[in-house]
Amino acid sequence: MNPAVNDENAAQIVAFAKTRGITEILHFTTNKGLIGVLASGAVLSRDLLDADAYLEHIYTPNCTDRLKDAGWTGCVNLSISRVNGSMLGYSRGWHPVGEELWWAVLAFDPVILGAPGVWFTTTNNTYPVVGRAVGEAGLAALFAPRVPWGKYGSIKSRRRDDEPYWTTCPQAEVLYPQKVSTGHLTKIYVHEAEHVDAVAGLLEAVPGAPRVPVVHNPEVFTW
Repeated sequence: MNPAVNDENAAQIVAFAKTRGITEILHFTTNKGLIGVLASGAVLSRDLLDADAYLEHIYTPNCTDRLKDAGWTGCVNLSISRVNGSMLGYSRGWHPVGEELWWAVLAFDPVILGAPGVWFTTTNNTYPVVGRAVGEAGLAALFAPRVPWGKYGSIKSRRRDDEPYWTTCPQAEVLYPQKVSTGHLTKIYVHEAEHVDAVAGLLEAVPGAPRVPVVHNPEVFTW
């Protein structure tokens, strides 16, 4: 799970991302999860979250279990240019009605794509037809004209109106090993206008938290 990536490989990956106009690598979390991210200075993998006594008190998982990709719980799940709308919808449904939770989307610099140990998946990592690979070729596979997805021979095809920075399958993933530092954070999106001040307050209150823009943009949450 930890392939070697040298400086040349990393440069090629980042250059490929630039040619496609990729400017953001995204991760959605709850407001409780956001506190944990800012407190620890990183988005932590599921394995690290379970190991941290402090984060156990404020961590709310985005899914009921990870049995279908149990071998990858040491990675942080990210998406390219747009959130995985299907997974965000499922995650919203998993939390009890009335729970005082809301969602934020963290945007990271695409330079993280070139880090050692990063894997790219053509569709949701739990699907049996998923293609996983590393390096520039692995990233390029996410933008293939046709990508298998799901479980029943389904195919996602690129459309003429697809933006070049969108993956062919909206459920394609970036699997980043262990943790993603908030040092690479560039922006935080919120769905509701009143949450802008709440997140800005967290950034001010948490020691060492990055001072990044907090943007009200409901469209980020609607894929």
